[in-house]
Amino acid sequence: MGVVAHPTEPETRRSRRERSPETRPLPTRRELRERAAGSGSAVSRPPEDAASAPAREGGGSSEPGVLTASVRLPASVYVRRRAVAGAAALALVGLVVAGAIGTTSALSGSDAAAADPVAALLGDTAGNAPIASSLPAPAQSGDADSAAQPVDDAATDAAAAGDICSAPGFAEALSSGSDADVIAAAGGAEHFRAAITAGAAPCIDLHEAGRTWVVVNKLNALDPIDYWPEPQARAEGVERTSGGHMRADVAAALSQLAAAARDEGAGTIGVNSGFRSYDFQVSTYRNYVGQLGQSNADLTSARPGHSEHQTGLAVDVVACDGGCGAIEQFGGTAQSDWVAANAHRFGFIIRYPDGRTDTTGYEYEPWHLRYIGPELAALYADGGYRTLEDFFGMPPAPTYAD
Repeated sequence: MGVVAHPTEPETRRSRRERSPETRPLPTRRELRERAAGSGSAVSRPPEDAASAPAREGGGSSEPGVLTASVRLPASVYVRRRAVAGAAALALVGLVVAGAIGTTSALSGSDAAAADPVAALLGDTAGNAPIASSLPAPAQSGDADSAAQPVDDAATDAAAAGDICSAPGFAEALSSGSDADVIAAAGGAEHFRAAITAGAAPCIDLHEAGRTWVVVNKLNALDPIDYWPEPQARAEGVERTSGGHMRADVAAALSQLAAAARDEGAGTIGVNSGFRSYDFQVSTYRNYVGQLGQSNADLTSARPGHSEHQTGLAVDVVACDGGCGAIEQFGGTAQSDWVAANAHRFGFIIRYPDGRTDTTGYEYEPWHLRYIGPELAALYADGGYRTLEDFFGMPPAPTYAD
């Protein structure tokens, strides 16, 4: 990029004469006269109108932008040049006077300091308004405004979060603390999520089965693949139509959710299915394949090692007013509407929402709740996220890799 002349240092006729012929757009008047005298021929007027001459490239010369000795500019051009030069000189005098006034004002104040005429024109760092100028300053590479450029969202997240793995106390929380302790050590849920999406959390493994932030889908298998969560419990005070075991912290949260739904007039919520072991998922998936075929089964049931139910963090709920119904009957009930609006208060999200099959790989399941903890669930709801893949900046997982 070429150097841009500062408005307080306008280009002069001498500076134009000192340019090299390659960069000078037009010869000086003296050069034209000398060329004409040397050739012994009269200088003739170019065939184009003076108004159209600047738009022409080359002017008939072998060097673009340079007029030949046979060209003479009309007198009106020289008159305009003198007028422009006079106006520029007056403007420069005005700028110098304005700078002198600003300097005097600065020195006469109670906090007098050495005045900078450029700072007087562009505004100082103390918040004083800049002096108006008829010659606006072009943006320079060092201007403060040049920093206000749009940047990539991932870069913004990375700058905001930093490498949370090196944050004080983070390694200790990750090795011996609870998941809530880890999020707190990262600076909160937003910093935790931002660091993951920006790649600034290399120590966080979203495959790790024992973490509330694990993302298990058709591209992400559990690690270990035969994971078995402990301790497990049943949600107290919650009706169930099957065994209904799940991780103990998830069971406690579901008890609170069901009690709140009942107290707030949404009706009774029960459990249809909770934890499923790897071996149990083998038989479940085989049954679906036998009934529906593999392609349809993959829209409904996860392959072993890819099931959220195996984590102990997922639970299928049902409406239990006058007896518990099937999971397929949950959508459209008062309980379903309440869960969609309030599950995040207790650390849950609807994992497979309507219209997101291209991301999750599964059809709409309003009954399938996934526990991610109250901090992350609140951020998930406030941010309007619909899938964990989007929440953590992961690619869609509509199909298995094989």
